[in-house]
Amino acid sequence: MSKNKIMCITGASSGIGLATALSFTRQGWTVYAGTRHLARDQQQYGEEKNLHWVELEVSKPESIKRVIDRIELEQGTLDVLFCNAGFGYLRSLGQAPVEDIQRVFDTNVYGVMHTIQAALPLMRQTGYAHIIATSSVGGLVGQPMNEIYCASKFALEGLLESLATYYKPLFNIDVTLLQPGAIATEFNKTVLGHVASTGGILDDEYKPILDAYTATFLKRNVEPQTSESVANVMWELVHMDTKPLRIRTSERAEQFVAHKVSTDPTGLEGVLSTRKIQLNL
Repeated sequence: MSKNKIMCITGASSGIGLATALSFTRQGWTVYAGTRHLARDQQQYGEEKNLHWVELEVSKPESIKRVIDRIELEQGTLDVLFCNAGFGYLRSLGQAPVEDIQRVFDTNVYGVMHTIQAALPLMRQTGYAHIIATSSVGGLVGQPMNEIYCASKFALEGLLESLATYYKPLFNIDVTLLQPGAIATEFNKTVLGHVASTGGILDDEYKPILDAYTATFLKRNVEPQTSESVANVMWELVHMDTKPLRIRTSERAEQFVAHKVSTDPTGLEGVLSTRKIQLNL
């Protein structure tokens, strides 16, 4: 069995997931990188030592189980589970088809639940582990025309905050929510592209709001944070002696949520208080 640190990443074929996979692999970790484009990614990054591309669809529990079973067979341990797969969505609730809402939650919420469920036995067996999930500043601050996306990230925040109240003292598993702001990845292009491919900005009562939002978003984020910069934050995070519940990835993200986190920036005070009140731990 491998003595290297073992990481599994969902949503690893681009953006933050890809940058993290490449960074950690090049620094000696063994990384299982989940993708829906297996042949493409294997061809492009096949020469990276200790980087294992695995076909993974987080909305399908059987797909996740196959990957975790493979990691257990080949490595016997799993040190870090990085739930990074995510789906952005820019439509108001009044405009959104039910199928789109389901798709957002299937990936952003249920996908994380399925992944943690599948990996938990192996992580407990490891003896110490760390679960990290990509949330967003939108997991703390609701934003116009983003209510469906923000709702999914608020749900993710509630899930991991609840796990943090007992996973560390009982299972020795740390839990962290990664909270980036705007990132220079295909994510934002995909979100805006989805708007264009589903009728564009509709000429209805929401149009002035969406026009204003997209204009200010593009103006505020002329130089968004790079994925490589977030990967550096990830490297620092996994090596911290005390792991935070929440960590922002840039100063701009920190400023955006300051009014929500000023009394408990890392989220640990709240976790410790709840743990004491409800579990006497």
